[in-house]
Amino acid sequence: MLRDISLKVAEGEYVSLVGPSGSGKTTLLSLIGGLDHPQSGQILVGGHDLRTLSGDGLAAFRRETVGFVFQHFGLLEALTARENVELALTLAGVSSARQRHHRASGLLHRVGLGDRLEHRPTELSGGERQRVAIARAIANSPRVILADEPTGDLDDNTAADVGDLLEQLREEEGCTLVVVTHHRRLAARAERSLTLEAGDLIETRGGER
Repeated sequence: MLRDISLKVAEGEYVSLVGPSGSGKTTLLSLIGGLDHPQSGQILVGGHDLRTLSGDGLAAFRRETVGFVFQHFGLLEALTARENVELALTLAGVSSARQRHHRASGLLHRVGLGDRLEHRPTELSGGERQRVAIARAIANSPRVILADEPTGDLDDNTAADVGDLLEQLREEEGCTLVVVTHHRRLAARAERSLTLEAGDLIETRGGER
């Protein structure tokens, strides 16, 4: 349970969240992303007061403002890499199949998977699946990317590559990046690192642990 949390993240900032399991990291990320509702307090993201939104309003906020990256990728096994990214564009209201195809293909080339467009998740490595998930997360040019343990299932070298990609895309897109991680090297790359312990928030500078 989170208590008395006060957090301000500047537009375009890169912030990491660390702490032991059960400390509230994923809960905080879910609150920022509009997946959970707070019992009290206020959450403002990109000019939206999330406590005033419900139903279609929250769905529109998540669709238009936030891109999610998860530890276990969250890809649909029956779809190819390109189709997984296209699905996000369909949900975002891109009605033209040609536009979806072009955008998805371009994003997968951008994350280094130009030769894997028609491969299904089971035919991809863990690092490649996470790259597909990242391409899907930025498909609608979100203002905020929320990544929950994006390197948790990856070896150190692949984790470093995914960290490089997230940082590169954040700089290119000009979006805000908030990463929950147990990976100390990934956490240290952020401009600011926040530690959650038993629901309390402790702030340190990136790279100081």
